[in-house]
Amino acid sequence: MSIIKQNQKVDFDKLFFPRSIGIIGVSHDPGSGGFFLRCMRNRFKGPIYLFNPRLSGQELYGYKIYGSILEISEPIEYVILAVPARLCPKLMEEIGQKGVPFVTVFASGFREVGNENLEKEILDIAKQYNIRIIGPNCLGVYNPRAGLYFAFEQSKKAGNFSGVFQSGGIAQNLSHLAVSYGLYISKFISIGNALDLSPADFLEYFLDDEYTKIIGLYIENLRSITQGRQFMKMLKECNLNRKPVILWRAGYGEATKKAILSHTGGLAGNNEIWKAVGKQTGSCIVNNSNELTALASAFNLTHLPETRNVGIIGIGGGSTIEAIDILEKYNLKIPSLTEKTINKMNRFLPDVNTNVTNPLDLGGAGIQPNIYYRTILALDKDPNISATVFIKDPERFGGFQDLLEEMGYKDMDLNKEFIRYISKAKRICTKPMYCVMLKINEGFEEYKSRYKFKLKLLNRNVPVFESLELTGAVLDKINSYREFLQKHSKFPKK
Repeated sequence: MSIIKQNQKVDFDKLFFPRSIGIIGVSHDPGSGGFFLRCMRNRFKGPIYLFNPRLSGQELYGYKIYGSILEISEPIEYVILAVPARLCPKLMEEIGQKGVPFVTVFASGFREVGNENLEKEILDIAKQYNIRIIGPNCLGVYNPRAGLYFAFEQSKKAGNFSGVFQSGGIAQNLSHLAVSYGLYISKFISIGNALDLSPADFLEYFLDDEYTKIIGLYIENLRSITQGRQFMKMLKECNLNRKPVILWRAGYGEATKKAILSHTGGLAGNNEIWKAVGKQTGSCIVNNSNELTALASAFNLTHLPETRNVGIIGIGGGSTIEAIDILEKYNLKIPSLTEKTINKMNRFLPDVNTNVTNPLDLGGAGIQPNIYYRTILALDKDPNISATVFIKDPERFGGFQDLLEEMGYKDMDLNKEFIRYISKAKRICTKPMYCVMLKINEGFEEYKSRYKFKLKLLNRNVPVFESLELTGAVLDKINSYREFLQKHSKFPKK
């Protein structure tokens, strides 16, 4: 909900796609506005204007530094205010006189340290000049389509994952972590104390944004009951419009609640209320950055399963029993296979060292890519199965080369062959499939084999997770989202 103009959408075009940027408070100090320039230089295509009265007339990375924003005659659509909190009111006046519509306030030292009067002062100035504030105590906007960045080495490739985060550090980390899950960013916003623009404002924008398909949130607190109601409303609308919202709500422990008070100056709130928010709005509640990003990856790479029935492919009886224990803990079902499926697999699987039930134990036959391929296809066609989880350990591929040569497979690159067969299965299968890539040993060669395997599968739209626990959590929440859509007659998609 907009503070300045109640019940009216904010026009975010000049924030997310500004034609020009101003950075106030630049220097070589890594904690100054120079940090933002280093992130965006040679990337943002429009003019970037730098300001610092102490360095007026000098240059930073080839950009001229001015004393005041009022020295510039050309329009500036987005400003990053990177000065100490006490200087913000005076500079907000100049920004208002310049007619800038959006300002990110980088500085801390406001509500989170008890300085609420200073927040009120800059908000009053913003209202007077119709400026919209992102922050304070935040990093602003990352939008690779527009050349906006708030971290070093952020990917220039744009995707469909957007997010709003009350922590700048978490926003930076997630922007990098997402890439390791085959996921790329549409727009990330770090909002800090959320003095003016709130999470609900950005959710309202994402609802109609063609580049946003999945939404991530890191929320420590909401500032008012009114803001909370609008937040709930927008969460539900996004979810019902098949833009799943993944909500990481921090603050479940007493020490965390105290940290939140000193971080963004807000109260963490009641845990049970937040669980109810997830249930009522269809949002997926997660507890950490890895879970948030893995779940977003699954939403991005696969379609929703029709039931909680999972077929599991493993190698070794112990590992398959472990898989049952973990996945059932996450409310997933491991049903029996049909007699037709069992008979089909008995035709190509040996009857020694295998177990043709669910979960499937392929034993030694599991090192043959073609056997793995036929097993995935058999599970996909079984009417009792809605999703397939297959467990692989690519770091052991190298140790099987001699054995495969004895079996007649000369010069076979197991990593390459498994990718080829799994890719072929992905093209044919109609149900979602997920890979659990277990880590058994630690070393450069093992890491290289895992990395190569994971990268290739992600490029073929197969989600890859490092543990059964993470897989269970992801599949549980994906099914909960599907059940929410079913409850509101939104699944299957009309």
